Amino acid sequence: MGRRGPRPQPTALKMLRGNPSHRPINGEEPKPKSGIPRCPSWLDNYAKACWREIVPQLHDMQVLSLIDRQALANYCQVWSRWRKAEEFLQKHGDALPIKDESGNLKYLAQFPQVAIARNLLTILNRYQAEFGLTPSARTRISVPHQKVRRSGIERFISGARNC
Repeated sequence: MGRRGPRPQPTALKMLRGNPSHRPINGEEPKPKSGIPRCPSWLDNYAKACWREIVPQLHDMQVLSLIDRQALANYCQVWSRWRKAEEFLQKHGDALPIKDESGNLKYLAQFPQVAIARNLLTILNRYQAEFGLTPSARTRISVPHQKVRRSGIERFISGARNC
């Protein structure tokens, strides 16, 4: 049997939200080193484009740490696969005509990419919530003070565009 109740929240989030439940806070929770993780070389071009777009934004939001590299790579790869499925559907439509032996239309069958895109979108939504990439997820996070937006050259030098 699985664990019961909602998943535990990181201490940082509890502190930012004010710990409304007043449950004890884990003082021994690991604190990852903040920074910009390096882009994995194995990502495809779409995933690298996603990485280049999202990493500076997450860094500016102050929610990115070095240990997030794999989760972020997974998000970018899922986004890439979703985009490819959507491009297929834009090109071919949602349905494939199935014909009988004489060439007459029997019925329309849904392309597998329809279900693939739908499932990948569900996964993307979960990742977006984890990284605070949706309006709803951002309402649950507060940052003490926002950094001044850095110029493109400053982000490049700091490694944000390492893909």
